[in-house]
Amino acid sequence: MMTVNTLRQVGKSGVAVPRIGYGATALSDMPDTYGYSVGEERALATIRAIFDQPDGFIDTSRNYGLGRSEALIGKVVRELGGWPSGRILSTKLDRDMDTLRFDAAQARRSLEESLSVLRVDHVDILHLHDPEYASDLSDVTGRGGALDALMRMKEEGLARAVGLAAGRVDIMMPLLRDWDFDALITHNRYTLVNRNAEPMLELAAARGIAVFNAAPYASGALAKGAASQQRYVYQVATEDVLRPIRRVEEVCARHGIPLGAAALQFSLRDPRVLSTICGVSRPERIAETLQWANWPISDQVWSELLALPATADDPESSREYSPG
Repeated sequence: MMTVNTLRQVGKSGVAVPRIGYGATALSDMPDTYGYSVGEERALATIRAIFDQPDGFIDTSRNYGLGRSEALIGKVVRELGGWPSGRILSTKLDRDMDTLRFDAAQARRSLEESLSVLRVDHVDILHLHDPEYASDLSDVTGRGGALDALMRMKEEGLARAVGLAAGRVDIMMPLLRDWDFDALITHNRYTLVNRNAEPMLELAAARGIAVFNAAPYASGALAKGAASQQRYVYQVATEDVLRPIRRVEEVCARHGIPLGAAALQFSLRDPRVLSTICGVSRPERIAETLQWANWPISDQVWSELLALPATADDPESSREYSPG
């Protein structure tokens, strides 16, 4: 049985996380991104289910659903009378969603809004989010920019650990080399069918940066299967895109293994991945995720799965970004 609740240290930050965290993106009701809606009561019930875990680890962002994700988490925190002890909070600094400006002032504004809405005075892990969408990357990376502001926030005790959460590996790699991050989040780029983040995982291992591998199901296709989920990485998928997923499904079906169990354990079994962040949109997914994490998968099955072709291309290269 895989020990998913053993806490693991995020570098030298003092923050410890379980091997599985839960992403709160879909809870903010983003039908343009996920192809379905999530009502408020269902979202709140899911957040409560995460907090029911004694080491519940929730990852959110200021811009998920244009603030709705954090607002829902804050509503549950208010119900509980404060942030529940032992639970881990990860959120992100975001650009101004109207102007795309992402300078130090915007970074500070983003955090202040997060702390207010989440009803906390600090966060465990704070990531700079999606710099590739900033109107001017130099606002992020230049002297006195958003990254400098992020590092100051850690010094001020507003965040115990700081990280970089983004999509494009070519943007992330130079930043990871040049800045003293405790952690990084990569999403959709290290899965059973895609290894785009492989060089970044190697760099992180060499530099002692903790890796959070998010979206192991590629926005649902590697959990629900190609027949029932016609979307891949937040977009309607072509048959060419779905074909590698069907190959994985065939192996899993032949051995009686849930597709989601294989997709999740692909991430969990990699020693370079500190924690895997799984998107959830209903409370019963918490128990299902833990069941998948412990589903027995033999070495023979892993040999078959890892022999399947996987691409190293950027899976979001043609994505049209939508905040909703």
